[in-house]
Amino acid sequence: MNNEELNLPKTAFKFDYSKYMLIFVLLALVIVSGILSPSFLKVQNILDIIWQSSYVGIIAVGVTFVMIAGGIDLSVGSLTALLGAIAITSINIMGGSTLSMLLTILITIAAGLIMGFGMGMLIVKGKVAPFIATLAGLAIYRSLVLNFANGGEYVAIPSDFSIMGMGSFAGLPIPMIVFIIFSIIAQIILSDTKFGRYVYAVGANEKTALYSAIKIGKIKILTYMISGLSVAITAILLSSMMSSVSSSTTGLNYELMALEAAVIGGTSLSGGKGTIWGTFVGAIILGVINNMLVMLNVAVYLQGAFQGFIIIIAVLLQNIGKK
Repeated sequence: MNNEELNLPKTAFKFDYSKYMLIFVLLALVIVSGILSPSFLKVQNILDIIWQSSYVGIIAVGVTFVMIAGGIDLSVGSLTALLGAIAITSINIMGGSTLSMLLTILITIAAGLIMGFGMGMLIVKGKVAPFIATLAGLAIYRSLVLNFANGGEYVAIPSDFSIMGMGSFAGLPIPMIVFIIFSIIAQIILSDTKFGRYVYAVGANEKTALYSAIKIGKIKILTYMISGLSVAITAILLSSMMSSVSSSTTGLNYELMALEAAVIGGTSLSGGKGTIWGTFVGAIILGVINNMLVMLNVAVYLQGAFQGFIIIIAVLLQNIGKK
């Protein structure tokens, strides 16, 4: 009995490969990496890849909200250093008690939300283009961190502060757990709430969203606050792991890597399209590629070139998909 006799559409049993393309790409990379370097497939190495991807991955999740709403955030790398410096300064002033760590987390998150709110206001109320506003933020935040440290480092006084970045639960690194939980919550917000639907609507067609009585300015500001929150979480974990923040290198190129993860995951640079799930997998793919380059002894200075090519290829694939 064929499909016509069952009165089923011809596409009833057609498998939509496009929905699972990211998984296929990730599996292909893992297989190739395992062939080129058998030690790649060791469980500890896989855990290390996800762990190392967590810091940029968390930021990429926040940036995804901004991008879907039609914006961009190039300030996240420098903001990571600034918020990390705030976290370390706070823990040094208050000491290493549990209460001090909780207050440090709250202060850093509050600072991230305030920075995000300020950036959003500048773009929405000040009518400054997102690219220009966040590029200026990139320069300003880095300059402040460099100035207050005189180009040096912010070093945490030995305390239990490092447990957040170096600790583990059930054999899994805490940053990895935070990355997974944050991604799940973000995906639920984006796909199952009114706010999430509004974010897509604003990015897809701002005029239509306006006619639908959606408060466009409020939505955009909230997306930048989410981006600030994601940077604050990474800053806490990163400064905790390192027990220090370098004014010149901490967070360097994070904006590029976060953008890569989101674009690889299918987030459109023109807005209105993207998923947290895609960004999550995109961050892992980026981590696998970086790990493979290290194992193959590719020069560190060439890794940036590979990252640039990855963005170009991802955007080209998106453009091909639109045709």
